[in-house]
Amino acid sequence: MNSLKINKINFVIDCEDAGILAEFYSKLLNWEWTHPRANGWAAITSPSGMVFAFQEVEGYTPPVWPWENGEQGQMLHMDFYVDNLEEAVQYAVKLGAKEAKEQYFRTSRTMIDPAGHPFCLDTDEPE
Repeated sequence: MNSLKINKINFVIDCEDAGILAEFYSKLLNWEWTHPRANGWAAITSPSGMVFAFQEVEGYTPPVWPWENGEQGQMLHMDFYVDNLEEAVQYAVKLGAKEAKEQYFRTSRTMIDPAGHPFCLDTDEPE
């Protein structure tokens, strides 16, 4: 076998409250909240079928960004490409995100979701 045949990819994101993150990302991305919060889980689904699931973890510790020695660091982050950076930042803040204290690029803004996960809003498409 040279590679796996992948039919679908879902992301599972650890958090303290799955309902809060499902609501946040459902509104941010305009994805359907397909699996209401139950038994420590919730999920949203994109129009193309991609799923972001949110899993409650006992003793969850939000990551620190940027990374600090001895603190829980990010394990991954998502980049969302938008047409208007300032409008996207304002909308994300309205939904409960915060701008990260450290910013490194003029075409991107690092944001922190309600569970502490960093994500980026970006206007430059990757090459």
